[in-house]
Amino acid sequence: MKFLVSLVMFSLLLNCFTFAQTLIQDSCKKAAMKIPDFYYNFCVDSLTQDPQSKNATTLKGLILSSTKNAEANAMKVKGIVEHILKGKKYESIEAELRDCVEFYDDANDSLNTALASVRSQDYKTANENFGIALDVPRDCEDGIKERTQHSPITDENNTLLQKISVPCGLNYILI
Repeated sequence: MKFLVSLVMFSLLLNCFTFAQTLIQDSCKKAAMKIPDFYYNFCVDSLTQDPQSKNATTLKGLILSSTKNAEANAMKVKGIVEHILKGKKYESIEAELRDCVEFYDDANDSLNTALASVRSQDYKTANENFGIALDVPRDCEDGIKERTQHSPITDENNTLLQKISVPCGLNYILI
């Protein structure tokens, strides 16, 4: 009897995992078809690695979880920049790095507003706020590169850009 219960539970768990994988792959594929420069593989990898996304049963659920993931990444990059500022290694671009810290707060605010908009099914407003958040990594990089050719956070900004692109692209499907 225990074996039968275990088998049923395993089957249900496997079925839920398969459904989540299909939802993730199908949603990323739709977004990639609608949006140029949308990275399908990054979308799938990002959502697959996020426990909240694995449990999502709807596109809206994927948007909510990937937005939270992007918020967390923005705060992580902000922390990296604050750490760089404490080290005094990049004094020539200190002002630009301080601007970046403020930009990441702005991105977090925009992502919070987008999150609320998605929850209330106002996908157009969410799209506007995702767009504002998408500008942050670019603006940070542009500010630094106006002063110097090397940015110490290019990789982090590129990752943040992609993390924000995921909920933005998924949200775009609903507009």
